[in-house]
Amino acid sequence: MYEEHSSEIKNTISHYFQGIYNGGVEKLESVFHPEALLSGDIKGDPYFKTLSDYIDGVRNRKSPSELGEDFQMKILGIEILGNTAIAKLTHAPMLGYNYHDFLSLSMVNGEWKIVNKLFSHVE
Repeated sequence: MYEEHSSEIKNTISHYFQGIYNGGVEKLESVFHPEALLSGDIKGDPYFKTLSDYIDGVRNRKSPSELGEDFQMKILGIEILGNTAIAKLTHAPMLGYNYHDFLSLSMVNGEWKIVNKLFSHVE
């Protein structure tokens, strides 16, 4: 069961990475729970957004792909407990930042959905 969930979670994260890298808001919307919250800091400044606000930001910026950046996103670790999981990710550098993410995922209607994104830009 763990391997099945791990594979499904990795697939969800792959869609998340592709959505960020290519600016694919439809892909991002498909992996996030509609009530997901995103929080963290960018160069020490607090960041708190709803999913809708986050999607608008992705929609209105040039994507790393459009800017010719190399795809450097990877999963550093996944912890699964029942129908919940936490994933530690990195996508550094991207758009001039060194982002590290902690994603909280939950099984929702038979699919793994990102319910929270906590991130930081690390110098």
